[in-house]
Amino acid sequence: MKGWGWLALLLGALLGTAWARRSQDLHCGACRALVDELEWEIAQVDPKKTIQMGSFRINPDGSQSVVEVPYARSEAHLTELLEEVCDRMKEYGEQIDPSTHRKNYVRVMGRNGESSELDLQGIRIDSDISGTLKFACESIVEEYEDELIEFFSREADNVKDKLCSKRTDLCDHALHISHDEL
Repeated sequence: MKGWGWLALLLGALLGTAWARRSQDLHCGACRALVDELEWEIAQVDPKKTIQMGSFRINPDGSQSVVEVPYARSEAHLTELLEEVCDRMKEYGEQIDPSTHRKNYVRVMGRNGESSELDLQGIRIDSDISGTLKFACESIVEEYEDELIEFFSREADNVKDKLCSKRTDLCDHALHISHDEL
């Protein structure tokens, strides 16, 4: 009977490690997909488009403290994007990296809604994956909304690494993940 107890303990530890890795892959993939989607949406806005920010009160000297800022990276636009960005997770599939055996999430549909020209061999596409990825994305948006707005309100290089790895630790294993844009 002693041997069975150790075997059960070992099996439990292995299953726990596998679950934690799966969860980390999912949240890292959701964060990276979220960043890709937000960067793409921001790039679609006319750079000349602005929005007035600041106080609309009149100062004692009769002036107003209103400033025009680019709309694409304004808090109002970013908040609007965050409300709908996770719906795009249905356009992603799951791929297992053959060398690391880690799960990656890749866009399987073009931005115009048509099938992507990518080689979809080895990519799993189903409603369970997209639903789980969407839920992970929504969790990230809810927990890190302030950080997302902070990062995207100013143009930052390597947002995926800075936000998904360094700031949130969602991708602490991600130093080897490629930085290709989807």
